[in-house]
Amino acid sequence: METKQLGNTGITVSAIGLGAMPLSVNDRPPESQAIEVSHKALDFGVTLIDTADAYCQDESEKHHNERLIAKALAQYSGDASNAIVATKGGFILPGGRWTRNGNPDRLRKTIRESFAALGGEKPIDIWQYHAPDTEYTIEESLAPAKEAVDEGLICFVGVSNFSVEQIRRARNEVEIVSVQNQYNPWHRQPEFDGVLEYCEGEGLTFLPWSPLGGRRRVSMLQEIPEIVRLAEEKGVSIYCLVLAWLRAKSPCVLPIPGASKVSSIVDSLRAADVRLTAEEVGRIDRATSG
Repeated sequence: METKQLGNTGITVSAIGLGAMPLSVNDRPPESQAIEVSHKALDFGVTLIDTADAYCQDESEKHHNERLIAKALAQYSGDASNAIVATKGGFILPGGRWTRNGNPDRLRKTIRESFAALGGEKPIDIWQYHAPDTEYTIEESLAPAKEAVDEGLICFVGVSNFSVEQIRRARNEVEIVSVQNQYNPWHRQPEFDGVLEYCEGEGLTFLPWSPLGGRRRVSMLQEIPEIVRLAEEKGVSIYCLVLAWLRAKSPCVLPIPGASKVSSIVDSLRAADVRLTAEEVGRIDRATSG
């Protein structure tokens, strides 16, 4: 698996990661299958796994996905010592509904719970503030992360769903290594709001969430003729092609496709070997510009 540097840390990670969310939310697979998916990703060289405290069905099972990933890593028969787990905090799920909560006291608590859920033996590799909460300033909400870095509970900090201005403010509070915003054929805002350009210029890793459009839209990829044609020309699936397109948009992009089946993660990881010309990237750009 091709690797790239994580932000400005000097640490290398796989060029494609595993988005672990589908393994713990509604319609999730049996635990044995979820662990098999995680192990297959590791077999193929994945060293970055993205999770969150809120990847679960509701508040009663908070940190489910983190515990699952920790279990998968512990049970892996190979060497998982270089695996980097990126988790997040900043959402709660009252009644199963996603709600932003940047209360510093709550974040202070959930950071410690994430630390424990991930094994409690080493610092959280990357902790990301999941989304800004207008009830609190960015500085207030990131103060617990800075404290946790100083305490040795967190190695690196990232942000998610942030604008360029918000990223700048975050970096004044604590060192930031990654930005995780939505980016896919239907949501190309990072290209136009300056976030992608900023990340590339500042050496920050950009993690596109929902890179294939999420559950609602992934099946709609087959309705974009140019993507279907180009995938056939390249001899890959439409999903693999879209991930290769995202990678081609900027060297700072590191896709984290979700998967709940072994076949899905294997197909996604093939995107690391797909090379698109500028003309091919342009074809997809034009086909998704609307």
